[in-house]
Amino acid sequence: MTDYPHLLSPITLGTLELRNRVVMGSMHTGLEDSRRDLPALAAYFAERARGGVGLIVTGGYAPNKRGWLKPFASEMTTRLQAMRHRDVTGAVHDEGGAIALQVLHAGRYGYHPFSVSASATKSPITPFKPSALSTRAVDRTATDFARSVALAVKAGYDAVEIMGSEGYLINQFLAERTNQRSDAWGGSAEKRMRFPLEIVRRSRELVGADFPIMYRISLLDLVEGGQTWDEVVELAHGLEEAGVTVLNTGIGWHEARVPTIITQVPRGAWRSATARLKAEVSVPVCASNRINTPELAESILAAGEADLVSMARPLLADAFFVTKAAEGRADEINTCIGCNQACLDHVFANRKASCLVNPRACRETTLVLGPTKRAATIAVVGAGPAGLSAAVSAAERGFAVTLFEKSATLGGQFRLAMAVPGKEDFADTLRYYARRLEVLGVTVRLGEAASAAALSSYDEVVVATGVTPRVPDFPGVEHPKVVSYAEVLSGAVVPGRRVAVIGAGGIGVDVSVWLTHDPAEDLDDWMSHWGVGDPSLHAGGLTEKKPRTPLREVTLIQRKTTPIGVGLGKTSGWAHRAVLKQSGVVQVSGASYDLVDDAGLHVTVDGVSQVLDVDHVVLCAGQESVRSLYDDLVLAGASVHLIGGADVAVELDAKRAIEQGTRVAAGL
Repeated sequence: MTDYPHLLSPITLGTLELRNRVVMGSMHTGLEDSRRDLPALAAYFAERARGGVGLIVTGGYAPNKRGWLKPFASEMTTRLQAMRHRDVTGAVHDEGGAIALQVLHAGRYGYHPFSVSASATKSPITPFKPSALSTRAVDRTATDFARSVALAVKAGYDAVEIMGSEGYLINQFLAERTNQRSDAWGGSAEKRMRFPLEIVRRSRELVGADFPIMYRISLLDLVEGGQTWDEVVELAHGLEEAGVTVLNTGIGWHEARVPTIITQVPRGAWRSATARLKAEVSVPVCASNRINTPELAESILAAGEADLVSMARPLLADAFFVTKAAEGRADEINTCIGCNQACLDHVFANRKASCLVNPRACRETTLVLGPTKRAATIAVVGAGPAGLSAAVSAAERGFAVTLFEKSATLGGQFRLAMAVPGKEDFADTLRYYARRLEVLGVTVRLGEAASAAALSSYDEVVVATGVTPRVPDFPGVEHPKVVSYAEVLSGAVVPGRRVAVIGAGGIGVDVSVWLTHDPAEDLDDWMSHWGVGDPSLHAGGLTEKKPRTPLREVTLIQRKTTPIGVGLGKTSGWAHRAVLKQSGVVQVSGASYDLVDDAGLHVTVDGVSQVLDVDHVVLCAGQESVRSLYDDLVLAGASVHLIGGADVAVELDAKRAIEQGTRVAAGL
C-alpha cells in the first residue's frame, strides 16, 4: 500500500517502461557545457536515479552551433559527443533509471552574436539581435534537430525531449510575435507550425516507430502576440500525427512578465491548463511548473489531469524525493521552495547551478558528506538555517551532535521569512530540518543559551548565533512608532493603516509585501492581478490586469540613490518589484532620516524636507552579527567554527548560510 498509488505506478512510453510517473524535468545546470564536467554530470544524474525518479531529462543540447545558449555551450552534433555521453547514460542505467536528452535551439535567446531566429527581432533578455534564418536554413535546422535525436540513441539515451516551449527557437516560429515570415515557414498559423512538425517527422523517421519522443509544448505563452488556444490544440494534434509519444507542458516564455515558477506563484497554479490539453489528445500528457510535493503530484494524476508529473527543482532539492515518498517518509523530503537563488539565478549569471536548501546539488563529487572516521562530539549553537544545516550534515556523517537554541523554536530568521506572502513554502524547510534532527538522533536543547564554559567538553563547536536587526542612529528612533521588522513579521506588533518602511533591501521589500497583502487572496485573484486569462479567449493567455487593493498605505524608503530592488534575485527580483508597484507602494530613494515624532517620519529628499504622517515606522536597515560567544570560545582555545549571519551579516543570505553549514560539517 502507498499514499501515492498513481504517482508510483509504472507507465510504458513506446518500448520504454518507467517505474513511476515522476519526470525530473529539464534544467540547465552548467555541467552540460564542458566535457570535463561529464563525470560530475553523471554523478548528479546517477544520484537522482538512485533516488527512484522514473525519467530524467537533461539540460538542453543544441542541434547546431547557432543554437547554442552561449558560446561553446552544450550541443549534440557529432558521433564522438554521443559516445562521451555513454558515461552519463550508463551511470543512470546502473542505478535502474531512465534518461532522456533534451534537444534545444536557443534561437534569439542565444547569448552570442551569431544567434538566429524565425525573424530578426531582438529578445529583451539578451543583448544580441538575431539574424533571420533563410528558407533553406530553416529546413537544414529541422534536419539538424532530427540528427541530434538520432545521436541521442547512439549515446544510450532512453528517450528525447524536443524543446518547443519557454520562448526558444521552436516557440519563436510558432508565435506571431517573433515570426513575421512570408515564406513556407510563416505567414499563417498553419505555416508557423510546419517547423516543429517537420522536426518531429524527421526525427521519427530516423529513430523508428517505438523510440519515445517527448515534445515540450507551450500551453500559455504569456506574451503579447502569443499563440491562441486553438493554435495550441491544432499543434498538439499535428504532433500526435507526426509521431510524438508524450506531450510535456510548458508555461510562459522567459521574457514573459508573469511569474511562472518562483515561490510567489501558488502551488499547482497551472494544472488546469494541463488538464485542458489532456482532454484534447490521446497521447500521455505531463504536467509541470510549481509542483513540489508528492501530495500535489498525486492529486493531479488522480484527478485525471495528467499522466506524468515533471518536477525539476524539487529533484535538485532532494535527490531521494521518490524513494522517501514510496517508503512513507514524505515528511523527510527536502522540499523545493521555489526561490531560484542557487539554480536559475546561477545559470543566468553564467555560474553552475546548485540549490539553496541542498548545496550538494550538482556538487556530488566535490561536496561529500562521507562517514566520519573518528568519534567526536559536536555542539552547534543556533538553530537558524546555518545551524540546522551544520547539525543535520554532521549527524549524517555519524557525529554525536547537540544543537543549542536560546529561543523556544527552531528556524531563526527563516521563521520570519515564511510569514511573507509567497514564501509560505519556507515552512517546509523547517519541517524538513526538524524531522531530520529527530530521525538522526540529534540532541536538541531549546530555550538554552550556551556559554563558553558549558561547551568546553565538546570536541568541536559550530557557532551559528545569527544576527540582530540593526538600529540606525537618528533622532526619535526610540519613539513608540518605530518597530523592527522582526516585531512585525512575528506578530508582536500589528502596524497601523499608514506605514513607512526604512531600508529597501530584500527584507524591506518583503515587509512591504506583507503590509499590503490581502490574506484572503486566492488563485483566481493571483491570476487576475497578473493578467492571466482564459487561453480560449485571450491569445497567449494574457488579459488586462486587475488592480490590487492593498491593506495599508506603505512608503518604502532607502538612503541609497539606486533604484529600489536592484539587488534582488536575477530571475525573481523583477516580479517582487512588480508586486510593489501593483500594491501602490510609494518608493523613495536618496532619503535621509531626520526625525520620528508624534507627527510621523521626517525625511529629506533632494534637499526638500517633508513629514510622512504614518502610524508606524518599520526598521529594515540591515543586521549585525551576534558573535560574542565565538570570541569567548576563541579566547578559551576551543576548536570553533563561525558560520551564517554570525560570520557575515550582509542582508539575510540563507543560500550562503546553508552551504556554510554543510561545508563545515563536511570538513569536520
